[in-house]
Amino acid sequence: MINPTDIKDKANKCYSSFLTSLITGESFFSIDFAVGRRPKDFLELRKSVNELIDKSKQSLGYGYILELETTRTQQYGDQSLPKRIFIETEQDYLKLINKQKEVTKFKQDLELIRAKVPELEQWLCRNPLKIVEYSDRWNELLKVCEYFQNNPKPHLYIRELPIQIHTKFIEQNKGIICSLLEAILSIDQLVSVENENEHKFEKRFSLKYKEHQIRIRLLDPILKERYKFPSSDISIPLSEFRHLNLENHPCFITENLMNFLTLPYLPDSFAIFGGGYAVQNLKSVFWLQNCPIFYWGDLDDHGFRILSQLRSYFPQTISLMMDTKTFETFQEFAVCVPSNSLDNLSHLTSEERALHNYLVINHKRLEQERITQIYSNNLLQSLVLIKE
Repeated sequence: MINPTDIKDKANKCYSSFLTSLITGESFFSIDFAVGRRPKDFLELRKSVNELIDKSKQSLGYGYILELETTRTQQYGDQSLPKRIFIETEQDYLKLINKQKEVTKFKQDLELIRAKVPELEQWLCRNPLKIVEYSDRWNELLKVCEYFQNNPKPHLYIRELPIQIHTKFIEQNKGIICSLLEAILSIDQLVSVENENEHKFEKRFSLKYKEHQIRIRLLDPILKERYKFPSSDISIPLSEFRHLNLENHPCFITENLMNFLTLPYLPDSFAIFGGGYAVQNLKSVFWLQNCPIFYWGDLDDHGFRILSQLRSYFPQTISLMMDTKTFETFQEFAVCVPSNSLDNLSHLTSEERALHNYLVINHKRLEQERITQIYSNNLLQSLVLIKE
């Protein structure tokens, strides 16, 4: 048979539905609770009934109402047993679950939201508990909503937005703000950012953000003059690099910085500092699809993973000094590393895959910086001769 604790637990589970009824104006009371199966043991039955009576509205002045009926039993004669258990009023309900103050604030916030941003009405019905969760922030949240309604594509950094809130408020509340803005802005005022992880909020709402910088070196001075570069070694935001267009020029990408800095003169060519897995930033640079691309990374599990990743964006990518001959030439400088899983990297050649498997199985790593400058320069120069 149900007990007072069960009743309170079930009442708490109804809380979200109760808040929704306050938003929609629908009737919510009374709430009935199933009595459940009565204990067969008489002493246990009497104890359960007395406990229900002691915690009922008839005894405490609030909470659930307990209706009893006289039932004749064969063994114990006439007994007063529960017939119906229900909560009749909002006041009884809230006092039972100790939510009086919270609901008073909820009603105030509901009135405020409707007055400031009535377009949130449907959102309110879907998210009653969010109104409670952010009860200390609605003034600020609504200021953000009002600003974006009037300026749906601000193209400013978050800190630049002229909203009377503290400078970190939006950064600290991106989740709820995203939900609110998606509810009140039209589809054409939002930017589709499917499968995006970094800066998803800023992209979604047309905000500026700290972009990844692409560092490039022009390996031929003629290119510097032709494209009016201020320097042969520059870093530019990714969005600007997308429009740079050095199409058809050979592109050399290195995993490590020092190798990038020490690449020799290579006619008609330029280099990009890949920075490890940061090569993923290059996938949106479509003009690179028309460039011969050469990738030089560490001879280890990560180096080959990066190569495979880069080749998934640009299938024409050729690896440099990531072969068995190079490893055997400099294997004395290889070091032992922790083991990694032997995954099938689908964008490697058969030779690259065989070397990758060997390195993983034997826990080996040869950093590209361990390869001598003479060796790398000779190989790079031989590429130039082949091209010519």
